[in-house]
Amino acid sequence: MQLPSDKKIYFASDFHLGIPDKKSSLERERRLCNWLDEIRHDAAALYLVGDIFDAWFEYKNVVPKGFTRFLGKLATLSDSGLCIEAFTGNHDLWMRGYFQEELNIPVHHHPIMRSYNGKKFLIAHGDGLGPGDRGYKLLKKVLRNPFSQWLYRRIHPDTGVGIASSLSRMGPKHDVQKEDGFLGEQEWLVQYARERLKSEAIDYFIFGHRHIAIDYPLGNGSKYINLGDWIAYNSYAEFDGHDLHLKYYASPV
Repeated sequence: MQLPSDKKIYFASDFHLGIPDKKSSLERERRLCNWLDEIRHDAAALYLVGDIFDAWFEYKNVVPKGFTRFLGKLATLSDSGLCIEAFTGNHDLWMRGYFQEELNIPVHHHPIMRSYNGKKFLIAHGDGLGPGDRGYKLLKKVLRNPFSQWLYRRIHPDTGVGIASSLSRMGPKHDVQKEDGFLGEQEWLVQYARERLKSEAIDYFIFGHRHIAIDYPLGNGSKYINLGDWIAYNSYAEFDGHDLHLKYYASPV
């Protein structure tokens, strides 16, 4: 795709709507809606790269309560013709058909490739990619198994969503002070990117998951970009047709 000169591509991830409490989540939701209002005028496409929600489980006829402003804003943007694509993360991997059916937003469960202005983008949330983390990779296979999901849907939604929300709060991802710093070449996602570069030329590897805003050169014009999060950074990436840059949103809210 060749972008018009006045259009841009936007990428953001790890909103974790729902934590740590209703007040803080609502403030973050309003901040996101303000950002979406600001970019809508020059956005050719928007990629939501996983962990949009801190916990999300879709039953056949039930989805988690809340997030009305954010979902309504996405619906408005999608209805206006903006191309929006979403990804599952490790906190919202049980997204099924709600985004597609209600918002006309496709949801990706695996890495995808896109090309803009002759630049190749590999986009994924990043969980389970690269070496290591074998325990999570095994757990992910279990959680994504259709039979496991069918069993979980036998639980009443109040209980099922409650359990998912409690489990999602475990681990350091919600506290930036506890998150590991950038590990350079030891990063699993950097190693994943280097392995992919052995077989094909890719200009930009765009991931979330790590909750650190990172712009890391891989050589020969290739970059590893981690989108950070909207808990500590309010960070996103913007492709202006020539290059990809990390940016930080200064919200009026």
